[in-house]
Amino acid sequence: MSPDWEFRYYSFDSRWGPGEEMASMRNGSGDAYSIVFSPPGAFIRGLDHESPMSPARNDELWPGLVDTVPEVFSAHVNEPAFSYKGMLSATVCLWRQVDDDRWQAGDIDFPSGDDPDGADGLFEVLVDPTPMGYQRFAEDYYETSVDIEAVSEVLALRPLTEDLVRRLNPDVTMDLVEYLAEISYPPGTA
Repeated sequence: MSPDWEFRYYSFDSRWGPGEEMASMRNGSGDAYSIVFSPPGAFIRGLDHESPMSPARNDELWPGLVDTVPEVFSAHVNEPAFSYKGMLSATVCLWRQVDDDRWQAGDIDFPSGDDPDGADGLFEVLVDPTPMGYQRFAEDYYETSVDIEAVSEVLALRPLTEDLVRRLNPDVTMDLVEYLAEISYPPGTA
């Protein structure tokens, strides 16, 4: 929907680091998340800038948020791209090592209120297993109709052709070969 990286809401980098891939979201208003996939497992950090748990409000990370993050993910906790003023920019932190049977999180006393860490809002589209979740988001955010069949094809990892891209955004012009290599998505032939 948005070919220019600096304006992209959702991004994926298949070459984030050696043996690492990263999915990310930036809404342009201060909320963001990063999901790093690496040989040890997956690490997620999210920031709801309006959350009472925001480090910008407290000048420190919320107690317990990263205290038990395994050493194999410590580089992500200290990653400058995920930091603000030398501190992890996060209200949500989850991880799952390859041998874990579930996602892990720190032992946190949450403040009162609905969605105190912002996780529900941050990951709403990500956890919706239907193409309609993304379609609803895209139609609202980009203020245009979005072809549900095209979204379904992308989610099914059908080859990304110029035709499929134009069905999503008729105004887009981009170097598909370079973009597909960046995200490790299967190229199309037409």
